Amino acid sequence: MKLPDLAEDPRVAAAIARALDEDVGTGDATTLALVPPDRLATGEILARQPCRVAGGAVAAAVLRAVDPAVVCETVIAEGGEAAAGDAIIRFRGPAAAILTGERTALNFMQRLCGIATLTGRFVAAVREFGTLILDTRKTTPGLRVFEKYAVLCGGGAN
Repeated sequence: MKLPDLAEDPRVAAAIARALDEDVGTGDATTLALVPPDRLATGEILARQPCRVAGGAVAAAVLRAVDPAVVCETVIAEGGEAAAGDAIIRFRGPAAAILTGERTALNFMQRLCGIATLTGRFVAAVREFGTLILDTRKTTPGLRVFEKYAVLCGGGAN
């Protein structure tokens, strides 16, 4: 399965910018008050339960949108299977950027992993019949590009 490169889609950058603006606006007050600008941090996003991975690339793009100095490493590829407790992505960089972007990154990942996981269950349920699981246009406003991507990660088709 060849996944589209979300980094090449201008709708993705625009949606990330809107999400960050909605979540943190001009800045995360706690982080601005308590985290020195030169403090570095590392972190990872872990699967809380078994899932089909989708959105790691989006989470990384969110963190880099806050600060391009954040370096992200994919541990489990998009469309891969994660067990509970598995690291999906790891990142390092300015602590303030990581703390500012982590909630938005997680919100995208949770939604996309959920869609991919459910899609994967439907794909597995009908595999023996040669049936193709397709998405529809019934997507959440503003999130279509992400949700259709997650369907692909789950083994479905657009």
